[in-house]
Amino acid sequence: MNRCLLLAALLLWSRAPAADDWNLAYDREGIRVYLSGVAGSPYQQFRGVSTMKASLRTLTDLQENLRVACKWLYACAQMRLLEVNGADTWVYLTTDLPWPTMPRDIVLKVTTERLDDGTLVRHLSAEPGRLPEEPGLVRVQHLAGEWIMKPLGKRETEVIYQLQADPAGDVPGWLANRFVVDAPVVTLRTLRAVAERQP
Repeated sequence: MNRCLLLAALLLWSRAPAADDWNLAYDREGIRVYLSGVAGSPYQQFRGVSTMKASLRTLTDLQENLRVACKWLYACAQMRLLEVNGADTWVYLTTDLPWPTMPRDIVLKVTTERLDDGTLVRHLSAEPGRLPEEPGLVRVQHLAGEWIMKPLGKRETEVIYQLQADPAGDVPGWLANRFVVDAPVVTLRTLRAVAERQP
């Protein structure tokens, strides 16, 4: 199966904060979202956390099936595999965001790491120069994040989705930050719904 994929997502943007900088912005439906401001940037980053009644294998399969992954990833319009090389996977994705935001595209590098305790970590970064830019799309230049999936039992997994990015183009901070909670909430809620329906 094509290793990673993911997603990852999209939007939301910025630079890494201090470890104690996170503020709880959402806590409902079994999903918690923390936000952090970034010095010198109008954009915030997010960290979404949820526990899902699904195995780690089920969740990785849902990430590695790009057709399915694009359906549960917030604002994903299209996702396709570019290359797999060992633990590294490159994915191209386009976004479908509300007006007045122009569609974005992202060349995403996903590096998969398995920890000793069974936790799976997928490190996300943008590699904008890997493909020529497409007319009518704004190429995201800076993105960093990760998916962390820690097995809590045979069919229970803690999932953390964290992302920081710069959306590029002419996006005001207030508009981008409106999506900074929606992106992890919708992504985690939809992923959980799909994962918990799997046999």
